Amino acid sequence: MIVASTRDELAAARKDLRGRVAVVMTMGALHEGHAALVDAAREQADSVIVTIFVNPLQFGAHEDLANYPRTLEDDLAILGDRGVDLAFTPTPEVVYPETPLVRVCAGPLGDVFEGASRPGHFDGVLTVVLKLMHLTQPDVALFGQKDAQQLAAIRRMVADLDVPVSVVAVPTVREPDGLALSSRNRYLSEDERQTALLLSQALQTRDPVAGRALFDGTPAVLDYLERVDSTSFEAAPDGDLLVIAAKVGTTRLIDNLPLHDLSKHKDAP
Repeated sequence: MIVASTRDELAAARKDLRGRVAVVMTMGALHEGHAALVDAAREQADSVIVTIFVNPLQFGAHEDLANYPRTLEDDLAILGDRGVDLAFTPTPEVVYPETPLVRVCAGPLGDVFEGASRPGHFDGVLTVVLKLMHLTQPDVALFGQKDAQQLAAIRRMVADLDVPVSVVAVPTVREPDGLALSSRNRYLSEDERQTALLLSQALQTRDPVAGRALFDGTPAVLDYLERVDSTSFEAAPDGDLLVIAAKVGTTRLIDNLPLHDLSKHKDAP
């Protein structure tokens, strides 16, 4: 596996990749959910690039940018074992040589649910995703279904801006007890981890009212549990996606339940 940390190193290594190229974009602290993305990328393409970059633009003023887990050595070992061809591990100065004055706007999709709780978050996500697509020049990009609103925003950006990249969703990977894998799970104490199971349990009711009732009298603070349209993220009684967010201790967790197989939705350029 080649490890590139600068734009020149990335460009040189990218020229040597053969066939169809897939990219998986991560912020590191890799777990089995990321490994599933890499495995799916290998099925989609001849060569696989994984980016590891903690993107400052998607963190709010009071969020955990400084404390976000950074485990680069362990991450590279995982990627090497998974047969990744190229890992791109830039610093913020490499990705943003100057403070970006022009950024991608997520529009109305970025103002609801996670966007309402984290203003500007999706603008930051889309800006870095577009930059990394330009830098890595993939044929296909794979994203986890767990971040469903992010997936919807990326699909809309690719369609609206005519980005020549196919976007493929990979189903959420869960622990045996149902907890969705997340880099933020490592923040949970043993008791908090048990409380966090409320998210997946609420989704399994497949009913927002019944799911909300599960949080009554618990230490978890529910932000939202709604049925939405998976493309627009507008709340809809007959929506095809159930989304949830809650705070457990100091950790904000999200999850969702597709009410049909969203992994079959692929956007071709």
